[in-house]
Amino acid sequence: RSYEMQLEIRQFNMAWLDQIREACMDEWPFDDLEVQDMDTEPVLIGNAVSNLCGGESEDEFVERLTHAIWKANDGFCQVTVRALYMDDLPYAVYEADQDAYQEWRKSAA
Repeated sequence: RSYEMQLEIRQFNMAWLDQIREACMDEWPFDDLEVQDMDTEPVLIGNAVSNLCGGESEDEFVERLTHAIWKANDGFCQVTVRALYMDDLPYAVYEADQDAYQEWRKSAA
């Protein structure tokens, strides 16, 4: 099951930044974990697409990732994960039929 995971970490200890990044990478293949200054505090942000395997649920993944981050931070920090299920995205279908073609021909003439 393919997912895009978007991660935000706030209120973390900057002294443990490398360990936090490494913990995140051990749990999901984040390739762009970067610190951005938002709302007068640093926020570690990243996202990546990969697969949940072995029947793991989104909740189980978030729990596993969060626990790894807290351990690396040596304490609490605010962790937000947005999970987007890529295999069944909502989408809209647009189909131009013969009537649309005839309408276009009339207006193009």
